[in-house]
Amino acid sequence: MDIGVLTALLVAVVGVIGTLMSALLTQRAADRSRQREQDRAEEVRDRRAEVQERWSCYVALNTSGRHYLAALTDQLHALDREAGLPSVRQRLADARDQHREVYAEAQMRLPERVLDHAGAVSHGLGAVYGMVRRLDEGLPRPGDSATAAQEGIEALWARLRAMRREMRADLGVSRSDSGRGRGEAGQVPAAPGTDGHSGDG
Repeated sequence: MDIGVLTALLVAVVGVIGTLMSALLTQRAADRSRQREQDRAEEVRDRRAEVQERWSCYVALNTSGRHYLAALTDQLHALDREAGLPSVRQRLADARDQHREVYAEAQMRLPERVLDHAGAVSHGLGAVYGMVRRLDEGLPRPGDSATAAQEGIEALWARLRAMRREMRADLGVSRSDSGRGRGEAGQVPAAPGTDGHSGDG
């Protein structure tokens, strides 16, 4: 075979191989780029889902705490009258059960610094609940009084505000809780069904 023809043939073969390899490498690079984009998009979706789940948990915990405190306040105010006591007691029992359920779930999801606040609120709610129930049953312990219960409730509204601040910080909401009432800028939105009782000022 003529050297020139052989050289031309080799050049053509190398050119074809080079073209095929270039196309293959380009395709592999494109595939890797698409995979990276898909991985990033999936990571963003996962982060968003995690934040949404945590936000829902925070809203439920905040709302149940508010309902519990409102029910404690109603029960305390109803101690000096008999009318409506059974329904007030039932609302308190329901609010307590709801908060305990929400808090139990929150314990599995909350970061430690928020859980510390939530635990303090839950413990305080239980303590005031016990005092109010003992007053209602006419079996107070030393230190139990309507005044002490009211002071405990007011302290718990402050703890609830502190818990909300930690929740918002965890979610990346930068505005502070000025304590001027519901609906303020930066406050965790209340879930549907939040009643009109307010005690956090």
